[in-house]
Amino acid sequence: MTVSNIQNNSAKLTASVVGGGMGGRLSLVALAASDLFNLMAVADLREDVRHQLSIDFPGIRTFDSHQAMFAELPTDVVCVSTYAPSHEEITASALELPLKGILVEKPLGHTAASGRRLVDAVKARKLPMAVPHGMLAKRTPMEIIERTQAGEIGDLRLVEIECAGWDIINAGIHWLDFCVTLTNCNPIDSVMALCDTSTRTYRDGMQVETEAVTFVQTHGGVRFVMHTGDHVRISRPGHDFLFRLIGTAGQIEFWGWENGYILQNAKHPGGEIITPIEYPITGHRRHLERMASMIGADMPDYTIADASLMALEICEAAYLSSKHRCRIDFPFGDITPPTDSVWDPGQPYSGSGGGRDGRNL
Repeated sequence: MTVSNIQNNSAKLTASVVGGGMGGRLSLVALAASDLFNLMAVADLREDVRHQLSIDFPGIRTFDSHQAMFAELPTDVVCVSTYAPSHEEITASALELPLKGILVEKPLGHTAASGRRLVDAVKARKLPMAVPHGMLAKRTPMEIIERTQAGEIGDLRLVEIECAGWDIINAGIHWLDFCVTLTNCNPIDSVMALCDTSTRTYRDGMQVETEAVTFVQTHGGVRFVMHTGDHVRISRPGHDFLFRLIGTAGQIEFWGWENGYILQNAKHPGGEIITPIEYPITGHRRHLERMASMIGADMPDYTIADASLMALEICEAAYLSSKHRCRIDFPFGDITPPTDSVWDPGQPYSGSGGGRDGRNL
């Protein structure tokens, strides 16, 4: 991500952050470290968080609401780093300002419809936008995307994902966004999933599954199979995540956020461990400085935002598939679930009650 001149190398872009949690802190640290931004303010509902942020970022102004911050101290760039159900409303408020760019954390919304409205509103303003997916700002996954798209493992056929201690919406959206980017946003044909909800687990403000398997098929025939949950057994001991990319001429394995991967193909028949040199700056800073480059060139690029929205659609489709016990076909839109019926696979057919004979399909 190269950075072009910003406003002819004149003033820095002023910036503010809504939300002082994990995502907000990542933006705050990135903005404070970058020479392209002047970090001005942060808004958070919690007094203890505001107090700590004023210590950690001397000179920053703190507000107890985004409305107060926007009214008193509008900035060139706003980072929306709150929990997903609030993204759309806060973004709509921010778009009333004379913004030059906006960052919205992922997931873009708590539903695909909300995320779509948000992205459409930003596009209507023709504003540069950042959606800080970490895997698109780390050397290992980016190098794997480059190698795969260059055909180093032949035609990609399958992506397997194992993820322990997390869920579809809070972590799976990262993994699915990687898959979407890996396949150049190839349209999705369908999604099927099964979620175990027996433990009534919640995480980061969202109800989530205890364990789930998500199956995605693209229009081009690539399949994603993602196993998420509290106690997933990772097939490579010592790791919390595992990705395995299977192609017609080889495979690649890597381990989520860890640096390094195994490449097996004709050139490396025994499997070569490759450890790239990591980028020198943080992921959020790379995304923000990429946005700054767009601002300087007056050329918004929504590739990452569109991929993030597609990943959110897959997440929602997975939950709907599990809830209604059906395949969710794309394009994604309003879902009409099948009529509830008593039909338990594996049980003897009674000979009555309708249905269809699978021998005669």
